[in-house]
Amino acid sequence: MSTPRKLWGHPSPTTTQLWKFKTHIESLTSQSLPDYHSLYTYSITHRSDFWTAAFNFFPIVYSGSIPTPCFDESARMDTIPRPSWFSGVRTNFAENILFSGRPDGTRTTKGKEDSKIAVTQVREGSFLEPIIHITWGELRTRVARLSNAMRARGVRKGDRVALVASTSIDTLTVFLATTTLGALFSSSSTDMGVKGILDRLVQIRPKWLFMDEGAVYNGVTIDLRSKMGEVVAGMSSARIEEFVGAVSMRRFGTAMDVSGVPRCEMWDEFLGEAGDELVFEDCEFNDPFIIVYSSGTTGQPKCIVHSIGGVVLNGHKEGRLHREIDENSTQLQYTTTGWIMYLGSVQALLMGARMITYDGSPFLPDPRNFLRLLEREGVTHLGTSPRYLGTLQQSNIAPREVVDLSKLRVVTCTGMVLSEALFEWFYDVGFPGRVQLDNISGGTDLAGAWGTGCPILPVYVGGCQCLSLGMPVKVYDSTQEPSEEELRTGQPMKGSEVEREGEPGDLVGTGAFPTMPLYFFGDEGGKKYFDSYFAKYDGVWTHGDFIQIHPVTKQVMFLGRADGVLNPSGVRFGSSEIYSVIEKHFPDSIAASICVGQRRPQDSDERVLLFVLMKPGHRFTARLIRDIKARIAEETSKRHVPKFVFETKDIPTTVNGKLVELPVKSIVSGKKVKPSGTLLNPESLEFYYQFAQDENLKEPVEAKL
Repeated sequence: MSTPRKLWGHPSPTTTQLWKFKTHIESLTSQSLPDYHSLYTYSITHRSDFWTAAFNFFPIVYSGSIPTPCFDESARMDTIPRPSWFSGVRTNFAENILFSGRPDGTRTTKGKEDSKIAVTQVREGSFLEPIIHITWGELRTRVARLSNAMRARGVRKGDRVALVASTSIDTLTVFLATTTLGALFSSSSTDMGVKGILDRLVQIRPKWLFMDEGAVYNGVTIDLRSKMGEVVAGMSSARIEEFVGAVSMRRFGTAMDVSGVPRCEMWDEFLGEAGDELVFEDCEFNDPFIIVYSSGTTGQPKCIVHSIGGVVLNGHKEGRLHREIDENSTQLQYTTTGWIMYLGSVQALLMGARMITYDGSPFLPDPRNFLRLLEREGVTHLGTSPRYLGTLQQSNIAPREVVDLSKLRVVTCTGMVLSEALFEWFYDVGFPGRVQLDNISGGTDLAGAWGTGCPILPVYVGGCQCLSLGMPVKVYDSTQEPSEEELRTGQPMKGSEVEREGEPGDLVGTGAFPTMPLYFFGDEGGKKYFDSYFAKYDGVWTHGDFIQIHPVTKQVMFLGRADGVLNPSGVRFGSSEIYSVIEKHFPDSIAASICVGQRRPQDSDERVLLFVLMKPGHRFTARLIRDIKARIAEETSKRHVPKFVFETKDIPTTVNGKLVELPVKSIVSGKKVKPSGTLLNPESLEFYYQFAQDENLKEPVEAKL
């Protein structure tokens, strides 16, 4: 593999928190760790020592004694119960958000002083209405009042509290109040359908539901009271005995009348005369505190439960070491509450950073408006997606020419593969050259990242800069087949690494890490958990991503989902390789594309189908098809060229904007798919059924003169 173009390097690596941590590890071990890769190797070969050193390095609020070792390194990842971390250590998620820890674990307000701004709330069209700021002192008071009201209404440790709302100060208050009590928090976005919401809530059986009374997006105000009523009715129909009722969250100036919604009361009524004394439930490091969800694009989502201590510890590691967030930072993570990145947004508060919650479209009334917000609020860390950056590129908007981005230090990007063309646009056209583009990949299942950014490594075109500290990863040969014995017994197969570094294969985690899910809610016995991560290869976590690691730069290339890997005639490659060509060479005419493999029961081999969504004013022609195929052959190889290229009128995505390939792959391969409630546009799937039939596999031809 050739070495890709270098785009960025830190001007002073020794000043970073990561470098100081590396020096700290060297002082503890008397080892020389000359660079990031040697530190990473130490972190995965001395895992207990590494995580213990990290725990002591960060200002975590806790009580109890730190055990040695902090977990059993010899325990298999797939054992039940899971390897237990920091047994005997007690901590509380909300307490770690609202306070910092001294070296002895006791709490302090240092970095989180009462008068300092903690959260800023912004709605779309941010200059059309007031921006709301609250201080750390005000946030603590809000959380205290609501947690005391919850306690008075029967919420106890282990109960579930669900939320369907936008990102706002009230949403954050519900999250922290819930976790103050040791209860489990669950959040969904308001743009999810009733079925999608109930697919989640019926499984977790919450005691209370907090829900926005209304929503606004693209300038359109939506009354959510009827949806609220349907969700409450659905909970009643499902006979969820634990469910007490719903609380309406005021979204606009005057609270809406919810008397027509059964078992529902207003926020102020729920609060009543609750006091403002903060009382934190005493919790174990390994106690559960949040439920997050898989996309569930073809069925019910998995209800993934994460631990308090794992998320706190890993949040400090990723925020401080990998992203240089501290008490002087201001982070704006553009996300809905239904995505794991909402948790990532809240985690910035662990470091004492200011959190900006943004609700609505970033393109209203004009894409430049959102960029002006970055300037006005002095954003240092922006979290976004390839889709957002691609929209700016296609709109010929260069942020560095529109606003002053002198405060901006890091742009984190996740959600889908970031194309090489966008890497180059980011530095050549879009953003100041001193800004670090931090492309990350990991997600919901691990409440963290496998591939991430690193302030002391260069940014090269493509992929993620490095593997995340403390996360042992190998690339397994995805072409191997199970042995006869493994087939006979149904046991996971013994996996093996690819022969040479740089070859693509399956991403596997080879050792336990603190943010491994505790369990799936409702998964008695852990079968779903085991089948999700450990059923393919023996003793290792199979994440489902198809990756390769560059042999020189060590950057991690995410090539697509492993179960969506394209495999025509035995040539395996990821859909991202196709998308990269489309985005690079056809940005003016093609708005989006989706590439899937087709192998029906009657097919002897897989073939690749590419569907493109044309931009307004541009026609889908035989000439365009020829150009697309020629570019793919030129940029990759002739074996990468799709068998067919078709036009589509819509491309399925989740409500969080993620491209959904697997249902389309299943449909064109002759299967019937039941759309999940997490799809933003489930009706779009109907279009693809026609391509399971031979007679519809015909491209347009050029008219003869």
